[in-house]
Amino acid sequence: MPPKPPFHADHVGSLLRPAGLIDLRRRVALGQSTQSELTAAENAAIAEAAALQHRVGLKLATDGEFRRRSYHSYFYGQLGDLAPDAIGGDANNVVSRGAQPKARIGSKVKWTQPIHVEDYRLLRSVTKAVPKLTIPGPCALHFRGGDAAVTATAYDDVDEFWDDIVTAFRSELKALAAAGCTYVQIDETAFAKFGDPDVQAELAARGDEWSALIDRYIDVTNRVLKDLPDTLHIAMHLCRGNRGGQWHSQGSYDAVAEKLFSDLNIPTYFLEYDTPRAGDFSPLRFVPKAKTIVLGLVSTKSGVLEEKDDLRRRVGEAAHYVAMEHLALSPQCGFASVETGNPISPEMQEKKLRLVVELAQDLWGSA
Repeated sequence: MPPKPPFHADHVGSLLRPAGLIDLRRRVALGQSTQSELTAAENAAIAEAAALQHRVGLKLATDGEFRRRSYHSYFYGQLGDLAPDAIGGDANNVVSRGAQPKARIGSKVKWTQPIHVEDYRLLRSVTKAVPKLTIPGPCALHFRGGDAAVTATAYDDVDEFWDDIVTAFRSELKALAAAGCTYVQIDETAFAKFGDPDVQAELAARGDEWSALIDRYIDVTNRVLKDLPDTLHIAMHLCRGNRGGQWHSQGSYDAVAEKLFSDLNIPTYFLEYDTPRAGDFSPLRFVPKAKTIVLGLVSTKSGVLEEKDDLRRRVGEAAHYVAMEHLALSPQCGFASVETGNPISPEMQEKKLRLVVELAQDLWGSA
């Protein structure tokens, strides 16, 4: 029997792109190389990424998101004329707060064919680990534009938009499950940000009360997840922003924790806890006993390797609120939420992944 998620050592999904892959994608865009050359290079890079994850001892493997410009743009681009991000902020300032991306909804949302099934099949062919697929959250478009973005061009009825979102995401998840996929992670950018007073103010300025919006997003997400095949384990990563080392929000999970952990039908949560901006572990007191918390204690934004003893101490602090058997460890986010990646070297990326595995083996006897 293959191992089943959740695992005590995990990672969020994206990995640093090989420099040659980024250059080849640029040359394809200029008409200087072919798509078939790019696909072959991507396939080879994905096999190398799977080998890296095996080498450090992980029981799962992602494709590093190597076919994507960003963690969400590829997926939404397959559903219509949809752009989840208009980039802002100073990408050269690795400690700065980046501008909140904005969404453009230029068409109806429609799933027409599987988006990541072939990615799953390729990953399954190059690894003996559990293939893990990552998809963006169903609420990302609305969070980044509100009702105004929904009704600007494509929709007269916001409820119709939500119905289309739910149908599209359910269709993709069912297609992945039918292909044999057992592990999918939803990367959601909204929930963790609701606790930030600045984000709350931005939402209020456009006419959205954040505490009502979180109820809507929980309902939409639960509709997506309802009655999916039992073989499919769904995790959710709560992102605070991770573009070129920047971040988009700060603040404790306390304001959202009770609804997030009790009302959202997610069994495994990846939480970013790599800096004091996330607050302490006390919001974990709301986590139901059957749910797993993956502590994102290792930073993908910093080229400094964390001290194992410091990480061990922090896991112990979290265990005051969640039983050890329901805790796990990971980096706080991906290493390359966009293809240009975070300011970290491939060598440090490997060291950090290995550190996660080694500490998991120390703490739980298994990664």
